[in-house]
Order: sequence, then structure tokens, then C-alpha cells
Amino acid sequence: MKFGGSLICQNYFRSPRPDHEIYAEDLALAEIYEDLGFDMVWSVEHHFTDYELIPDPVQMLSYVCGRTKKIGLGTFVIVLPWHDPVRVAEQIAMLDNFARGRELLLGFGRGAAQVEYDGFRVSMSEARERLIESIEVVKCALGQDRFSFAGKYFNIPEMRIRPRPVSSDLTGRMYGAIISPETGEIMARAGLGMLIIPQKSWADHLKDYEAYQAACARFGTVARRPIITAWIYCSEDESAQADGRKWIMDYADTAVQHYAFDEPEHFRAAKGYEAYAELAQASQQQANAFQQEFAKTQIFGTPEQCVAAIRELRQAMNPSQFVGVFKYGSLPNDLAVRSTELFASQVMPVLRADDATAQEQPAAAL
Repeated sequence: MKFGGSLICQNYFRSPRPDHEIYAEDLALAEIYEDLGFDMVWSVEHHFTDYELIPDPVQMLSYVCGRTKKIGLGTFVIVLPWHDPVRVAEQIAMLDNFARGRELLLGFGRGAAQVEYDGFRVSMSEARERLIESIEVVKCALGQDRFSFAGKYFNIPEMRIRPRPVSSDLTGRMYGAIISPETGEIMARAGLGMLIIPQKSWADHLKDYEAYQAACARFGTVARRPIITAWIYCSEDESAQADGRKWIMDYADTAVQHYAFDEPEHFRAAKGYEAYAELAQASQQQANAFQQEFAKTQIFGTPEQCVAAIRELRQAMNPSQFVGVFKYGSLPNDLAVRSTELFASQVMPVLRADDATAQEQPAAAL
């Protein structure tokens, strides 16, 4: 199992600071990830609010690529319904040229914030169909020398993108953010892997993964091991559990505000957002319901507690990569850096040793 670290550049709305200060801290964190031995850096896409300040994850990763030497790069996620997919493919091809053989993984999704859809003048009811078409366009543009496409939203004459990507297997490195069986079916049909950004219980995410695997079997595509993301707070202090829960609850509060998770009406009005409507309905009926459920799914506490929690996830889903979100909400930067360093020095080595032991066991049995 590989390990990734994220960049989200969150400006906590209850104690806002100049955006450039947030950027300076998060960009420094990106370089720390490589020094500490993480395998990859992942970046997000969000717009128009202080929730997360990265409108272009590919541009962010291009900067990181130039500032580092070998660490892999991943998007979680490029929100395809907001973009011309040909332009997305061009950006990815450029990043692949910058990366020069580094691992590059591509996460895609459809987004769920009304404020972002309104800002791009796109109807949320079109999101699912736009996502399906956009995935195919990006796959064709990156995987074929020349291509054309005819769909409901995109009609593209025969063309080719330049520069051509260096990697010949980018279409096999694509993942989709999945939080429902319906989305899992879309990603399985398209041949994408599963990226889990937790918004509900791990038991429910496991059900989604099983549904995704079943869909892959029906469509004759490969069910890849999932990539799992979680919010992390790692500390040796006696208050690690209580402190971690507080920081993570603060983050969850920002998610409720950005996505309007306590207002189910706009999700009900948008085709394809039934799962979000149920989530928002539960949040509306019980104060802090989303925040409390979100906190249950994250990883916080002492190094030993973090190891135990990640072992449970690995046992249940066998992920190919675990991605930690280390700086978020009201968590002070110095504590975020300390948490990251402790995770890298006392959690990652233990879990990597588990993998090494597991690989040796079959040989020893012979």
C-alpha cells in the first residue's frame, strides 16, 4: 500500500486569513511530503468559497512537480462537468510531460456544490450525463493519436491534442470518486478505478465498493483496488483523540456550509443527486449529524491508534493507496506539520512493514 498526502488550501471560515498565507503553508507542506517519504501528492478542485482554494488541481500539481524531484502526482478530483474535456486532456498531457515518468494518477468526479454549478452556469441535473461524456472524451484524447466524438453535450470533429502525453497508459490510471452504487456503475462501465473520499460510514463505503466490483464483472472491466482518503490527526499527546475530533469536526462544519448538506431541497431538484439528498435530509433532521458521522470515519489519535484504524480499512478494502489530509479547518499549521511528521515516522513504517511481511509469507510457506 502506498501513501499520499493532500493539498487542499482551506481558509477556515470562522477565522479567515489572507489567502496567500494559506498558500505559503500548503505549498511548503507539499515539499515536506517528499522529504518525509510519501509516495504521492494529491490536489483538489474547488471554486468560489473559502472551503478549499484550488480552482485548478493540474496547475497546482505542475507547480509541485517543478519544486520536487520524484514524488508522484494525483488529482482528487478534476470535476469534469465544469470543463471542456478536450482542454482537460491537454492539461493532463502537459503535466505528464512535466512529470517525466513520475507516477501520475487521475481522479475525476462530478461535484455536488450548488454554488460551484451556479458559478459555472451549468445545471446540476446535467452533471451525470456530462460526466459520462467527458470521461470518454478525455480517454479518447489521451489514448488515441486522433479521435472524434459525437454526444449530447460534446460534438468534436476529428482532431488530436498536442503535446502528446509521454505515458501510453494514462487511461489505465484513471479513478472516479464514488459515493453511491449508481456512480460506481458509471465508473465501472468506463473502466475507471474507485477513489473513496469519505462522507459516510466505512460500512457504507464498503457496500459501494462491493457494488462497484459487481458492476465491473457485468461490464467486463477490471475492478482495481481502491484509493482511500481520510482526514488525519496524529499526536503523542494524551489529548490526541479529543483534539483530533475537534479539528476534524471543524473541517466537517466547512463541508456542510459549502455543500449545503443541511438543505436537501436543491439536491432533490437535481437529477442524479438522490444519495446527497438523503445525506442532507439526515443532517437537517439532527443537528451536527454530518459532522459527527464524518468524524467517525477519519483517522485521529496516537500513532498506535492511527495504525490500528488504517489496518482495519486495509483488511476490509485492500486499498492500493492511502491518502492523508493533514492540514484543514482550524488546525494550526505547526500542529499539522507535526502531525504529518509523526505519521510519516511512526505510522507509515509500521504499515509498510506489514506489507513486507505479507509478501514474504507465501515464500516462507514453500
